[in-house]
Amino acid sequence: MAISRNDVLAGLSVAGLLVPEAVAYSTIAGLPPQHAVFAAVVGLLVYAALGRSNYAITTATSSSAAILAATVATFPMASGVDKQAIAFMAVIIAGLVFLLAGTARLGSLSSFVSRPVLRGFTFGLAITIVLKQVPPILGIQASGDPLRLVIGIAGQVAHWNGVGLATGMLALAALLLLRRLPALPGAFLVLAAGIAATYAIDFPGHGVAIVGPIDVMPELPVIPDLNGREWSRLIQTSVPLALILFAESWGTVRSLALRHGEQVEANRELLAIGTANLISGLVRGMPVGAGFSASSANEAAGATSRRAGLAAALGVAVLIGVLGGQVARLPEPVLAAVVIAAMAHALDPKPLWRLWKMDRDQYVACAAALAVMILGVLNGMLVAIALSIAAALRRLGSPQVSMLGELGSSRDFVDVARHPDAHLDATIGIFRPTEPLFFFNAEASLALAQRLCVDKPALRAVILSLEDSADMDSTALDSLIEFEGVLRSKGKTLYLARLKDDARIGLVRAGAEALAGPQRCFWSVWDAYEAASGALTSPAPSA
Repeated sequence: MAISRNDVLAGLSVAGLLVPEAVAYSTIAGLPPQHAVFAAVVGLLVYAALGRSNYAITTATSSSAAILAATVATFPMASGVDKQAIAFMAVIIAGLVFLLAGTARLGSLSSFVSRPVLRGFTFGLAITIVLKQVPPILGIQASGDPLRLVIGIAGQVAHWNGVGLATGMLALAALLLLRRLPALPGAFLVLAAGIAATYAIDFPGHGVAIVGPIDVMPELPVIPDLNGREWSRLIQTSVPLALILFAESWGTVRSLALRHGEQVEANRELLAIGTANLISGLVRGMPVGAGFSASSANEAAGATSRRAGLAAALGVAVLIGVLGGQVARLPEPVLAAVVIAAMAHALDPKPLWRLWKMDRDQYVACAAALAVMILGVLNGMLVAIALSIAAALRRLGSPQVSMLGELGSSRDFVDVARHPDAHLDATIGIFRPTEPLFFFNAEASLALAQRLCVDKPALRAVILSLEDSADMDSTALDSLIEFEGVLRSKGKTLYLARLKDDARIGLVRAGAEALAGPQRCFWSVWDAYEAASGALTSPAPSA
């Protein structure tokens, strides 16, 4: 099928954005510009063939560039290891991780990085990246975490390059102003203006560095000469790179799909992005993912299908082929301004402020941001992943059991702590664990339920509503059986409500056929309540 006019125009518009961003992101990764260009072309072509989103643009991203730089930095300069070989092998390993995860249908792994933690990580990363662009603008040398960067920059005021500062500020102002005209490729126009300025101003003569030549001929990667420990370190750092990259990409793809009613599937995206990264690494390209800014630009430009990505890939190749020699003349302060402008959306504190207003997850988000800024990109990323898992375990592991009462005569049972008008039966207690029961929380949750009902002599029946537990492991099943035994010893009968089939089968296999049988296990709380009421009001059988 022929490519539509809208897709051609959208693709060319995106290409005008991707060329300057590719050159800019390569500086973040500490690589020559061509490696980001290779990644852009490969990412666009592969995703157009294998992906499912009509709007996602798969190319190098600022976060993946920063993580790649941090991965390479874990190998000491004195080790004699080829740093570029390390970088491209990390991309290949990340691609293989994607492919293995997609083949094993592990798309849910993206959930290991929660959205609040990802927002905090992105915010801290944006601050770090922006501050690292200031020394090239000022023509000075400064490095380290954000605090050290600020101290280093402030301590060299006397050595600031006025021409570089003026150039960078003008470029940044132009980029921000051109954002008000989304129909124009602002980054490309500023890049072109920066190149044109080199014909009138001798930037090197004023101490302002330029980008340098771009070699657009791809080469096969070189296998780095590493020992066993170094290979282990490289694999260990490449896996989190893949995890963060997919979390960022899936978030973009998923949000676009929800907005347009598209059907996307996480495992399919794993395979598409994994293939793109594998091929990118093989041609010495940077890691690629579905970046939010480029994908949003593609959407805003009127793209209607993945063919816009094909047009963008062709546009990037043509622009670099025609202007590659000219890009070499680009002043580095202009390039730094492009990076800063590209990160502007990530510096918006509104997503973090919204968490404070919601009073949900704000502490882990802020901790993730601080971890990136204090510990560095790679360690901060690992801390962010750990925070996501810790937050989930804390929620799942904190035993909370709600006491339920009937709302009027509606047959609906609700938490009496939130609905004080709900009716409680003095002889039948109804309880609901607020989290799924599994080995981490089953004993504590049922112990709490036991404390709530055992010391109430009037209670003769207990109903446990288990709608949140789709299945139970052996620890949860054993804990439930032990809970029933304690209640029986106290003269109370346990009934189960809303138990799922898998959990019911588990009880039968665990030897609790009576508890899982039709006299004690019911599909609704009301059915369980009626059965318990009937058993309590019926006459006791004669001896």
